[in-house]
Amino acid sequence: MAPSGTIAASGGLPKAPSAARVDWVDYAKGICIVMVVMMHSVLGVELAAGETGFMHVAVAFAKPFRMPDFFLISGLFLSLVIDRDWRTYLDRKVVHFAYFYVVWVTIQFGFKAPAFAAQTGWREVGLLYLESFIEPFGTLWFIYLLPVFFVVTKLTRRIPPLAIWLVAAALETARITTGWTAIDEFCARFVYFYSGYLFAPYVFALSDRARNHPAWALAALATWALVNAGLVAFGASEWKIVSLVLGFAGACAIITTGTLLARAQWLNFFRFCGEHSIVIYLAFFLPMAATRTLLLRTGIIADIGTVSMIVTIVGVIGSLAIWQMALRLNAGFLFERPDAFWIAPKKTGPVLQAAE
Repeated sequence: MAPSGTIAASGGLPKAPSAARVDWVDYAKGICIVMVVMMHSVLGVELAAGETGFMHVAVAFAKPFRMPDFFLISGLFLSLVIDRDWRTYLDRKVVHFAYFYVVWVTIQFGFKAPAFAAQTGWREVGLLYLESFIEPFGTLWFIYLLPVFFVVTKLTRRIPPLAIWLVAAALETARITTGWTAIDEFCARFVYFYSGYLFAPYVFALSDRARNHPAWALAALATWALVNAGLVAFGASEWKIVSLVLGFAGACAIITTGTLLARAQWLNFFRFCGEHSIVIYLAFFLPMAATRTLLLRTGIIADIGTVSMIVTIVGVIGSLAIWQMALRLNAGFLFERPDAFWIAPKKTGPVLQAAE
């Protein structure tokens, strides 16, 4: 079991562990990516079927923290690389994600273009494709936005961190709605990403406490689950300030859960998913959509909740199968950036899982 790591602070800036991988981080990322697949799978099935199933409850429960915890974890290791020269930083934190966005938005469009063309014509399809580089397309908005977060954080390093955090928190509570995903999601999510970067020592201290006091951690998780479920049930989870608190509380809960699972070495499937979260995120749409269409059109399973659960499972496992197939067919470029698309020397040694 990998150590949780030690934290040091220098000049007020957080320092993440130097270990190549941190066990609980992979578990937490695995839980996050499965929740993301579940959300898209369940809501897609329910929209197509025109009714809801038992899985809807799980999606609603996770809504307050599903993306906040993903973004918070994405910022945890930023202190290890933020001091790099701009060329290296942009290569790792902008070009890296831009490459995968271009590749996978093209793939998604390839599958959806015939349906778009039937509605609007092929000329409009071409315009829609170009528009996807301004307005994030479908499920890919997360990797569209991450490079923006990385650049903004580095550009604002000379500004007092507390001032940035307060502005970010205010943007989250302002509920800004422009209709442009990049702006709206930036305002809603940047506070969590920046908190992962700024408060990394406290995050790792929380994990250490959970690892050392599992009984107390379980009691805290049970309390959080009851409060989160109650606020969601009464519709209070969408209130200003409350949503911000629930986002951070849920992120802490996922961190604690990941730590306890890592401590017990249970449910290693989540750890594996966390280690390959970018693979699942990029490819799950295809097995998800195919399975949803098959099950709903054939009607072999009547219960919508069961259909949603199956679509979720196939979305996760199917994306990993696509990854393995790509490796065997010499199509690794789908999940690994080729040398031609590096603008700085390739990294050597262990690869940190900061946001990958």
